[in-house]
Amino acid sequence: MISRRKLIQMGALLSSHSLWAGAATARPEVDWYMPDESAPHECTWMAFGASQRIWGKRLLPTVRRDLATLASTIAEFEPVRMLVRPAEMTLARSMVSNKVELIPFMINDLWMRDTGPTFVLSDAGGLKAAADLNFNGWGEKQAYQHDAKVAAQIASLSEVERLTTSLVLEGGCIEVDGEGTAIITESCVLNKNRNPGVSKAEFEARLMPLLGLDKIIWLPGMRGRDITDGHTDFYARFVRPGVVAAGYDPDPESYDHEVTLEHLDILRNATDAEGHKLKVEVLTAPEDLRGDPDEDFAAGYIGYYVCNGAVFMQNFGDKRADAKVKEQLQRLFPKREIVSLNMDGIAAGGGSIHCATQQEPLVEPKKHDAAVIG
Repeated sequence: MISRRKLIQMGALLSSHSLWAGAATARPEVDWYMPDESAPHECTWMAFGASQRIWGKRLLPTVRRDLATLASTIAEFEPVRMLVRPAEMTLARSMVSNKVELIPFMINDLWMRDTGPTFVLSDAGGLKAAADLNFNGWGEKQAYQHDAKVAAQIASLSEVERLTTSLVLEGGCIEVDGEGTAIITESCVLNKNRNPGVSKAEFEARLMPLLGLDKIIWLPGMRGRDITDGHTDFYARFVRPGVVAAGYDPDPESYDHEVTLEHLDILRNATDAEGHKLKVEVLTAPEDLRGDPDEDFAAGYIGYYVCNGAVFMQNFGDKRADAKVKEQLQRLFPKREIVSLNMDGIAAGGGSIHCATQQEPLVEPKKHDAAVIG
């Protein structure tokens, strides 16, 4: 059975009074686009953000261990920059590899995919910017007074332009092929807790220029069953242009069974921005899990993370399913090492490796410079 983050930690919610910032501020002379995750990275951003207040005393040590393990392992392949509460710098340093750069900054939680910026590159090359997507605690379901400032802080630390938008969404909502096509769940972004009164057409008109999109493939998702209202990165991911990995829940008793079947049908009949039909690789969720996880446990394989030279996937103790998905990912990413990790602490909070990471792409050379070099 697949399950994800429940509607937890409702207290200490903040209003979104300061988050609506008007239209995208991308300079008109720059055509931005969001590259695919498999494009070369400058670094990976993470947050050592688990707290007892949100995660509870029992889970906290495991989640911190998972974050430290994940950061340290990714750092073997590419630089990792990790935000840490100032009071926890000594603790983090004792747990994390010296290859990981620790940066003091106040944070509420660990979900860097959602709180961090979504990076974009200029179509002509040579420029990078960070899109601030106005994180509001997944529709004000959790305190976010510090996490709302993470995107701007990272833009500053990366020394890139910060782009703003009137939309409210999270990085986990967006999956792109880097060539103009995106997959997005309606349940998350066309939701009154993020974008009240915004139609699908209005949403597309605001987001597509910001991320360099020509087409959005819409999945229904599922609102109200978890804190994210059904993030895209739990259901479907672009492997490369034209190829999508999609999750399937084989348990007919699970509430995700029908919606994953519907998603598979939509994706198999969809075309990308170039008009090409998608090839869909099905990653079937595990059924035999380690221990006795509760209903909030996120048991799905779609939350893998692609970095320079490697793909990080989660294993769940279902030896047959874990091995099959590792083989599938190796076939889909033949030039990368597939690293399988036990991240059950993160999964217990309804998230994945992907949710805890955010890639910063490497700036491509300007096209005229590349032509001269070539």
